[in-house]
Amino acid sequence: MARPARILHCHSTFTLGGKEARAVRLMNAFGDAAEHVVLSAMSGALAARESIDPAIRVAFPADAPPLHGKPGLHRYADLAAYMAGFDLVLSYNWGAMDVVGARRLFAPSRRLPPLIHHEDGFNEDEAERQKPARVWYRRLMLPAAAKLVVPSQRLERIARGIWRQPAVRIERIPNGIRLPDEAEIAAPLPIPGVAPGGGLVIGTVAGLRPVKNLRRLVRIFAKGAPGDARLVILGEGPDRGAILAEAAQAGVADRVILPGFVRDPVRCMAGFDIFALSSDSEQFPISLVEAMACGLPGLMTDVGDIAAMAAPENRPFILPPSDEAGLAAGLARLAADPALRRSVGAANRGVALQEFAEQAMINRYHKLYWDVMRTI
Repeated sequence: MARPARILHCHSTFTLGGKEARAVRLMNAFGDAAEHVVLSAMSGALAARESIDPAIRVAFPADAPPLHGKPGLHRYADLAAYMAGFDLVLSYNWGAMDVVGARRLFAPSRRLPPLIHHEDGFNEDEAERQKPARVWYRRLMLPAAAKLVVPSQRLERIARGIWRQPAVRIERIPNGIRLPDEAEIAAPLPIPGVAPGGGLVIGTVAGLRPVKNLRRLVRIFAKGAPGDARLVILGEGPDRGAILAEAAQAGVADRVILPGFVRDPVRCMAGFDIFALSSDSEQFPISLVEAMACGLPGLMTDVGDIAAMAAPENRPFILPPSDEAGLAAGLARLAADPALRRSVGAANRGVALQEFAEQAMINRYHKLYWDVMRTI
């Protein structure tokens, strides 16, 4: 394709989550080979735009058809007409499924570009069980997608078994990140609100949302961490007040630190001693890859692909979400044994270097997108 590829990105939100960060990294990596238009189903949720390289050609139009609303032929026809001017349409998660539906209904009668749909996981409303109406909608509409991209083995099983998608349509691409080098790990950026020195730092990076169950992490910290340890939660979201209330009830309010959003969390994470993850639901958490790349041991709930991602040496510290006592005991064991922390962390870094390098991920996405566009 001699001219730059015109790519339409349809997101449920374009904020600062893992999937949006990945989309931005891909935009930056594609350089002048593509120009982009980004739509968000949640109006104004565009914070991730600040991370896009200024040299990248990207637009955020305010006059595009809404991605969210009551399904209907007129609305879907407007979406189909809008996507007709692009070379490729990328849709992300349930919040952009109406774009997939529009292509399913109108592609037979209109010349529409190929569409690739991405699924990265579920919010708290589907943490335990998927909504039947959404399952049926995906079954009906996903045949409109040239490919369905998932990052995890669990989502691949869901796509094949529950959404009934053929294996040939599914592309599993594990998330990759820019791995910090040894010098960056040795000189972490200061964590806002955390004084140098002092006790261990148990830390996580997460949106402050119910599905991340950070109140559980506070309880585990209160039961299993040494009395001088600090719990640092990097992120922002609606559960901030509930987390602080849990910390006060557990008697650790003075040792729970919520700095909010941090632009380069990987550089801060190198200042953690132990990484913790307390979610009720995950698929392939980027924060775990970042922690592994920093050479950290992880104390984590056994959800999604977490046990498969971590090094075998880390797996004794991955337990069911309901086993708070076991997780607290695991935290106490890691906190008391510096040599164990170092050995588990080194094993995790080795896995990250081998499996989760960013360039390998970028290469796979580039090949997938441009191969699909060549079918036009």
